[in-house]
Amino acid sequence: MNAADVDIIVVGAGIQGAGAAQAAAAAGYSVVLLEQTGIASGTSSRSSKLIHGGLRYLESGQLKLVRECLRERTLLLRNAPDLVRLTPHYLPVYRDTLRRPFMLRVGLSLYALLGGLRPDLRFDTVPRSEWATLDGVRQDGLQAVFRYFDAQTDDAALTRAVVRSAESLGMRLLMPATLLSAVANEHGVQVRYRDATGEQVLRCAALVNAAGPWVNALLERIEPRAQTLDIDWVAGTHIVLPQRLTQGVYYAEARDGRAVFIMPWLDGQTLVGTTERIYQGDPAAVAPTPAEVDYLLNTVHHYFPAYARLEPTEAFAGLRVLPRADNAAFGRSRDTRLHITHEQRVVSIYGGKLTAYRATAAKAVRLLQAVLPARVRRARTEDLRLG
Repeated sequence: MNAADVDIIVVGAGIQGAGAAQAAAAAGYSVVLLEQTGIASGTSSRSSKLIHGGLRYLESGQLKLVRECLRERTLLLRNAPDLVRLTPHYLPVYRDTLRRPFMLRVGLSLYALLGGLRPDLRFDTVPRSEWATLDGVRQDGLQAVFRYFDAQTDDAALTRAVVRSAESLGMRLLMPATLLSAVANEHGVQVRYRDATGEQVLRCAALVNAAGPWVNALLERIEPRAQTLDIDWVAGTHIVLPQRLTQGVYYAEARDGRAVFIMPWLDGQTLVGTTERIYQGDPAAVAPTPAEVDYLLNTVHHYFPAYARLEPTEAFAGLRVLPRADNAAFGRSRDTRLHITHEQRVVSIYGGKLTAYRATAAKAVRLLQAVLPARVRRARTEDLRLG
């Protein structure tokens, strides 16, 4: 193989690929980002729009993940103030709520402790005299309301901002461009792709596979064949309602004990999500099911009786990549897995949290450094402003 045309090729312009391109460009490498459809065209525009530590992950003991996400939340609040906003979150507790007040108090205390006890992680209880101001939340059987703070964002806008940041550091975006095949050896990776003008060839020292739900399909296009990881696609549906909450985000317990977020969204609307079901089929064809829409609507109606006559103006679904397992998706680990193959020249990102994209990107680039040429760092992603 001839000398590389570029140090790193990143495939996929969702938030994980955008982050990897930014991290690589900031480290001084020459970078090309290949995207076949559009920036944030997949899961990165279909998330719950939250920048958070993952309070519910404490139940499954994922303390390391929560700590990392809370650290990244702090960086995003500082570096992207126009895109990431701290918002009150409310946890209403009723007579039939599974998670009792003492459990929530312990969880919120641990959440604050893992975040370094910063002021923006303090929590309190809302006085009974203020319950009537909480967007019409159901009062019958209400025993307590906890208030804490996490952040909201427009996930697609954040992804576009990270891509622009990478471009400002010299990254080159090729879009639309589809990776057709690649060949890797001890000298590098030769990538064959198709753009608007036809088939092209580009050589790189290393490749980042950030194809989201297509991560295994893309890895299988690289010769020689490498082992893929066993995964499940987990579909998550959201609905949008034509009325806006004014006080903040509500962390609601659905009838099966799952957490559902009910939150203010753009243009006077309310966003509700998410569901979790194992999906089989074409990732591009994932769509909400009537049962999922009803599940979310029933949850909203249970907590907000005034919403009972509202019908969704929109419903959308995205796919998470989770390790294959026999247990329910809700209880599985959300840790991101980085799979290194092909003489340490290809790293594939399995899963990934919106909040922790920057930390994931930094780890991916570090895994490739042994096969990359020495370069002079241009910037630190911890300090780069976005938006």
